[in-house]
Amino acid sequence: MNEVKILLDPEKLPNQWYNILPDLPKPLPPPKDPDEGPSRMPILPKIFPKEILRQEMCSDRYVPIPDELRELYLYIGRPTPLYRAKRLEEYLNTPAKIYFKREDLSPAGSHKGNTSIAQAYIAKKEGYEELTTETGAGQWGSALAFACCLNKLKCRVFMARASYLSKPYRRFLMEMWGAKVFPSPSDQTEFGRKMLAQDPNHPGSLGIAISEAIEVTVGNVGKTAYSLGSVFNHVILHQTIIGQEVLMQFEQIGQEPEVMIGCAGGGSNFSGFAYPAVGKQLREGGNKRFIAVGASEIPKFTRYATNHGIYRYDFGETSKVTPMLKMFSLGSDFIPPAIYAGGLRYHGYAPTLCLLIAEGAIEGVDYPQDYAFQAAKIFAETEGLIAAPETAHAIAAAIDEARKCKKTGEKKIIAFNYSGHGLLDLQGYADTLLKEQEATAKAS
Repeated sequence: MNEVKILLDPEKLPNQWYNILPDLPKPLPPPKDPDEGPSRMPILPKIFPKEILRQEMCSDRYVPIPDELRELYLYIGRPTPLYRAKRLEEYLNTPAKIYFKREDLSPAGSHKGNTSIAQAYIAKKEGYEELTTETGAGQWGSALAFACCLNKLKCRVFMARASYLSKPYRRFLMEMWGAKVFPSPSDQTEFGRKMLAQDPNHPGSLGIAISEAIEVTVGNVGKTAYSLGSVFNHVILHQTIIGQEVLMQFEQIGQEPEVMIGCAGGGSNFSGFAYPAVGKQLREGGNKRFIAVGASEIPKFTRYATNHGIYRYDFGETSKVTPMLKMFSLGSDFIPPAIYAGGLRYHGYAPTLCLLIAEGAIEGVDYPQDYAFQAAKIFAETEGLIAAPETAHAIAAAIDEARKCKKTGEKKIIAFNYSGHGLLDLQGYADTLLKEQEATAKAS
């Protein structure tokens, strides 16, 4: 039985998305308005397509995927392969088996295409001319630009300024697909100009970039729709095509993952990979462990940190024009440090993921960027793949779990989501790893 590269026949591409809402251990706290001020609820139908809002509120366990959209999924390389990291296992001298799901093989180089394709398809069907969005590291902006290109839609992207400056090739990639990209905060919106007036060198944040994208959308109701890359239920819904494929692939080799790991910035990466298995365990029981990995520089999970995230109602964006969501949050005004893992810089997490962490169904951990980059270097030296900085955090957790197995002798099966490549992030690796080499050289 081939355990090195597990492929699915294209005919097995899922024909429905999985929705975890009916399987949650308790009802999801709904969006709500703040105690003071006008209601934020009326803004939602102004910025989202009708079908997106329907999916967001859907209570069905499965949602059909249109045939035309399944063809697009095939076009971007689904089903994606599952690999076994034998060389990494040998390097670690662990009895554990380590598998990783290759979501870096899409044209945009990450898992984000699973929802960008869906959202662009839906917007086109409903007659929209343009999609606008935010992006942190650039994976989401790239994926949406690609999806808009395929669906003949205009695309406008507000990219957190720290990433805009440190990752110019991400911007060029979006522009190659016809998108207009602006550093956020920008001079394109009233909210952006307000932030720049406070600090002309503002590093930006996803909360600010979201605010700018929404402002543009509200100013072009009916023509421009807002497209979100994470956090909301409909985004996670689209990403569950990953986890459904994973379960079929393990079934194909007669095994089951015992530890499932994914990095988490807003939550769609981890959730898309793990939710089908999480939901099955919630329904049927089991003892799988699910680990969502964040960045310790944005410590939403680390409860023992001084400034950790608190499970509470908070705004999803800095301008506070949308309804509040219950989530682990560092505060919608939080300005994260300019780490290279830009996709992990969001101040909160998906409400469903936060509920599951609060209920103990999922573990949340944080890793510092330097540690994650060191893990990614080990992965590159053993498996030959250069991971995105966000993905590096999942690799760090997988390596730590495998090392624990070495100590205990347990032969666990560990699986993680290889959510994106880092070929456009090499400057970040160079800056971090070269500093470490220089420090080591000085110490010696």
